[in-house]
Amino acid sequence: MTDEVAPGMVRVRLDLSYDGTGFSGWAKQNRGQRTVQGEIEAALPVVMRRQESYELTVAGRTDAGVHARGQVAHVDLPAEVWAEHGPHLLRRLAGKLPQDVRVWRVAEAPVHFNARFSAVWRRYAYRVSDNPGGVDPLLRNHVLWHNWPLDLDAMNDAAARLLGEHDFAAFCKRREGATTIRTLQELRWERRADGVLEATVKADAFCHNMVRALVGAMLFVGDGHRVPEWTGKVLAAAVRDSSVQVVRPHGLTLEEVGYPADGELAARNREARNLRTLPSPCVADS
Repeated sequence: MTDEVAPGMVRVRLDLSYDGTGFSGWAKQNRGQRTVQGEIEAALPVVMRRQESYELTVAGRTDAGVHARGQVAHVDLPAEVWAEHGPHLLRRLAGKLPQDVRVWRVAEAPVHFNARFSAVWRRYAYRVSDNPGGVDPLLRNHVLWHNWPLDLDAMNDAAARLLGEHDFAAFCKRREGATTIRTLQELRWERRADGVLEATVKADAFCHNMVRALVGAMLFVGDGHRVPEWTGKVLAAAVRDSSVQVVRPHGLTLEEVGYPADGELAARNREARNLRTLPSPCVADS
């Protein structure tokens, strides 16, 4: 598999954000549901006055109801189309797209750039309120209400036990042929001035439902139903635990995607496509 752009084409990077409330996720679907990819791919030919369609590749395929502040995608356009319409694309998309999705930057991508495979990390935030009165109505589509007081220190203790490279099968929905080995680079909670608890979750990549399952486990610790050590035991078991609840999607936002220096993109693409395995444990000689 190659990341070379076809002759006569230009790879274009799009930085975008969206409120996921009204979308059935990022990816186009055959059942007619409204998706972020569908909206942007429908708008592109219109604003460029073209008959053909152009397919987007995205850094992270968010689920229904999940938001994004720092999503990244790329699209390959004919060079003459890019030359004619590139300078006007941002403003035209702003006029055509619905108000719950915005493209903030459109630029020619460096050689070997791939929005998905070039990414070295994705950073999400999950927001929760344990206010006994509920969630501020103005934040209701972005903050989960948890009807138990939450212990911030216990949640951070539980979070620390999950950092590093592990098989996160206990926190992922399995997909045929896909690995559940990930490197969790950052996982921490803080309580904002408005009382909302905010989790920062950063990893090289995420498997399906991973962030929402991790949050569900830490909430179970935070409200006293489990001790902090429990999350490490669940992780080590490497099988789905019925006690780990996948929390609702509306508290989750993709905040940022990180990429290496331009000269490292090709190597990163190759590395990201390799199926990962954990090192085998050392066995002492008998």
